[in-house]
Amino acid sequence: MSRTLRANLVTLVLIAPALLLLLAVFVWPMGYYGWLSLQAQSVFTGLEPVPVGLANWQRLLGDARFWQDAAQTLRFSGVSVGLELLLGLAIALVLHQRWPARGVVRSLTLLPWALPTTVMALGWRWIFNDPNGPINGLLQSVGLATLPFLASPQLAWIAAVVADVWKTTPFVALVLLAGLQMIPADLYEALALEGGHSWQALWRITLPLLRPYIFLVLLFRLAQALGVFDLIAVLTGGGPAGSTESLAVYAYLNAMRFLDFGYSATVMLGMFLLLLLSALLLLLWRRAAEA
Repeated sequence: MSRTLRANLVTLVLIAPALLLLLAVFVWPMGYYGWLSLQAQSVFTGLEPVPVGLANWQRLLGDARFWQDAAQTLRFSGVSVGLELLLGLAIALVLHQRWPARGVVRSLTLLPWALPTTVMALGWRWIFNDPNGPINGLLQSVGLATLPFLASPQLAWIAAVVADVWKTTPFVALVLLAGLQMIPADLYEALALEGGHSWQALWRITLPLLRPYIFLVLLFRLAQALGVFDLIAVLTGGGPAGSTESLAVYAYLNAMRFLDFGYSATVMLGMFLLLLLSALLLLLWRRAAEA
């Protein structure tokens, strides 16, 4: 056996567990969803799958609620991930500096990310409660009217964005902080010798060298934000009047409330295609930036 063939076999053996895990948790479920999207499985069929071809996909294309939720999910993802990137970069820059108790503050910064999302969402639901939440209590104490945060479509959407940003900004900051620590200090010293100031260092050194980490953060966070479920389900339930409903919540309602499993699988695949399109656009953006 040649050395190259032996090396290839060793590589295959080493990655086989990861490939099997990927097959179990991703490929098989997606294949099952694809098969289920071609079936009618609901209370009307006695919960038995009945082949219907592309009927579910035709229904999806004409489903105004699906497209409304898709637009809301994209808007939620774009705003929350954008804010997380800006705040995470600012926090990472601060935590990268040398100052007393920096290690303690770094640990405390990760607490929101470490909390389970459902627990965090319950906490924010109490904070935004009308009229007994802390925010409305503060407004009442200064003689102002309370705000119906979770009963107003606009305020409920803002509340969901605030909760998501608070939860996941530490993750962004942690990844960007790791990227900052990989940048050689000699580059900043050379720029300082040339008379460069901190803003020039940010634009000419920090941001260009952080680009791979920014891309990684955007990819991970967009995937999570486009599939947001537990935060919305606990904080607003998709309301009021569906103003905060995400695609994942819509798929859940079709499956667990309406027992329409075939169409629920179709909605999930539609959400997956939206995620693939977003990832493709990110890859094109990275290629254009590198060029």
